[in-house]
Amino acid sequence: MKSYLKTMIAGAAMMMAVVIPAAASDGVVTVKSDYSVTETVARIKKDVLKKGIKFFGVIDQARLGKNAGNDVKPSRLVMFGNPALGTTFITSNPEAGLDWPVRVLVYQTADGAVYAAYSDFDWIAKRHGITDRGAQFKMATEVIQSVTSTIR
Repeated sequence: MKSYLKTMIAGAAMMMAVVIPAAASDGVVTVKSDYSVTETVARIKKDVLKKGIKFFGVIDQARLGKNAGNDVKPSRLVMFGNPALGTTFITSNPEAGLDWPVRVLVYQTADGAVYAAYSDFDWIAKRHGITDRGAQFKMATEVIQSVTSTIR
């Protein structure tokens, strides 16, 4: 009986370990980078410009944190977008402007690993109740997947 109970508790713990992180990351796509934060940002910027996408800039969150007296691990918010594509979401629902331009957060974890995270476009469509821009959301997904493929 004790063995059965231990097996059930271990199984429940494993299920929680799998389910809880998935729920916590709802709507966020995270890609592990093979490069430093600086190189990851440079690769994203280079690919965005090569594709002819408007590059809006980078916010160095770690530097801002340091200037405010906080110890923030390397973290940069990269912003870019294609106005012809991105503004079509806003024409469907003005609140979609909260998610455009595209933002990719490039950050380093305590163990030194670097990741790029961005909002899933299907999630953005659901968040704003946009049902009439399927082709545009599909295209945006393909673009962000292509851009982040340069860091792996």
